[in-house]
Amino acid sequence: MAEKTENKKLKKQGGWKKPRASAKKNPPSSNKALQKNMQKKADAPMGAKKPKRNNQKRRSAPKKPKPTVRVFSLGGLNEIGKNITVIECENDIVVVDCGIGFPDDDMLGVDLVIPDFTYLINNVEKIRGVFITHGHEDHIGSLPYFLKLMNVPVFGTKLSLGILENKLLEHKLLQSAKLNTVSAGDTVLAGCFKVEFIRVNHSIADACALAITTPQGVILHTGDFKLDVTPIDGEMMDIVRLGQLGNEGVTMLLCESTNVERPGHTPSERKVGFSLEKILDSYTDKRIIIATFASNVHRVQQIIDASVNHGRRVAVTGRSMINVVNAAVKLGYMNVPDGALIDIDEIKKYPPEKITIVTTGSQGEPMSALYRMAFSDHDKVVLTDKDLVVLSSSAIPGNEPLVGKIVNEMYRRGVNVYHDSSVEVHVSGHACQEELKLMHALTKPKYFMPIHGEYRHLIQHKELAEGMGMSADRIFVSDIGKVIEISDEGAKFNGMVQAGKVLIDGSGIGDVGNIVLRDRKSLAENGLIIAVATISLEEGILMSGPEIISRGFVYVRESEELMSGTKDIATRVLIDALDEGIKEWVELKTLLKNAITKYIFAKTKRKPVILPILLNI
Repeated sequence: MAEKTENKKLKKQGGWKKPRASAKKNPPSSNKALQKNMQKKADAPMGAKKPKRNNQKRRSAPKKPKPTVRVFSLGGLNEIGKNITVIECENDIVVVDCGIGFPDDDMLGVDLVIPDFTYLINNVEKIRGVFITHGHEDHIGSLPYFLKLMNVPVFGTKLSLGILENKLLEHKLLQSAKLNTVSAGDTVLAGCFKVEFIRVNHSIADACALAITTPQGVILHTGDFKLDVTPIDGEMMDIVRLGQLGNEGVTMLLCESTNVERPGHTPSERKVGFSLEKILDSYTDKRIIIATFASNVHRVQQIIDASVNHGRRVAVTGRSMINVVNAAVKLGYMNVPDGALIDIDEIKKYPPEKITIVTTGSQGEPMSALYRMAFSDHDKVVLTDKDLVVLSSSAIPGNEPLVGKIVNEMYRRGVNVYHDSSVEVHVSGHACQEELKLMHALTKPKYFMPIHGEYRHLIQHKELAEGMGMSADRIFVSDIGKVIEISDEGAKFNGMVQAGKVLIDGSGIGDVGNIVLRDRKSLAENGLIIAVATISLEEGILMSGPEIISRGFVYVRESEELMSGTKDIATRVLIDALDEGIKEWVELKTLLKNAITKYIFAKTKRKPVILPILLNI
């Protein structure tokens, strides 16, 4: 009875709990012992160690490491153009851009240079897509060759894909290509990656940077960019989103380096518009021909606007210029008043001073429209002293001699020529030092890899990042094929993949290599001598010849003594060899080649290519 009364009191005070089923088995003495232990804990001083318990909590399982991400370029490092970057994680690959390069001076007969796609071909099942930053040739020009080998999805903005479609049509790939149009602000899921398109300014509309979310964090690829606060289309670079990414954390920044040598800021494209207006005001009595990059839609728009303001019609020439303008008008990136654009065939219907011609050839390309005009090979336009030519561009490094050749020829014809050094008719589309610093400051990357430039550009971009406080061991100056691995332990170089240059010669892809180029160089520098003879191996006699033919070595009519001596040497060698019973083709050709080489060098101190041709009857 006393126990029940005590329980009722505890219940009223709120400190009572119904014993668990297992507790009912315990004797009353154990409850007293429990209360005693609780009292001891309450009386224990603060910070006293708790008694060890036999049944300690199970330790939490170790965290599973995040997958390693590999970053490497197959082009665009230590060179201008041919830009292509690969990001790989386990069974997924995304490719950023796929551009062309232009041949060096020693690549005789080569039309284009594309990246070596061997690694991607061997891992094609992993590729989740090619993501295009913008529509310039050095970023999309290799895609037709790529898609012939690997028909994977391609993602890009409207204008980028509009320009690409013309290329794919030429290569008969448009119907099979998997083109996906996106807009700035869109995000694409690509395996374990998420690829976000972020608006930037450049010398072509619809350019984007890419924020690629990976298991190791965000890798930001800037593409080509500049900060234009007064862009022609009114769409400024999305620095707010870039700042957000920086606050959230950017693991690695891949930033272009083209203009890292230039201090300050890149001027706005609108500056060119003001210069064009002044030129049209000053030369109302001349036909004006303006050469610029075909892809610079905003530049062409300003040329059309200024011409319309001065009562001029505009004609477009050059295949790439026509293709880009047609695509831009069709997709709404250019606004052309009715009647402003005329066909190049119609220019004779209007007075010359009422015509503006927009053309390709600002880089001096030998097959371009401006080149053909300068050398009187254009079927529609003949330049005279009543024309003004404006080169609204700057020469790409290495193209200066080609541009100079065209300018000199036009001056010989009495043509007035304006270029960037004389009037401000061009601004770059690439970020100068202060804009590069802004990109670094906004994104606050953990690691940095400079891209898009020759070695000096990459090193100077590294120094710029160090000047902003980034540690040198977090900056990776890489080369094509060199792999950067990002893991939970950090980032480091680890290994190489196959990379290099594949040469395009006409319709041939990769069939011109170092040996062929060496032979072409030797032919160009030293010329060729062909020795043709007919022999009878059965009878062991010389039937006719040898005939000696020279190409690019000496003019035969002025070198009859040398040619006659060469023929005598070749005849003697073949007769002696046949008399000795030599009947192996390779040995006969080698003896003939060595004898002619030795004789020619003794007489001229030159080593032309010797080509022996033996016929057996």
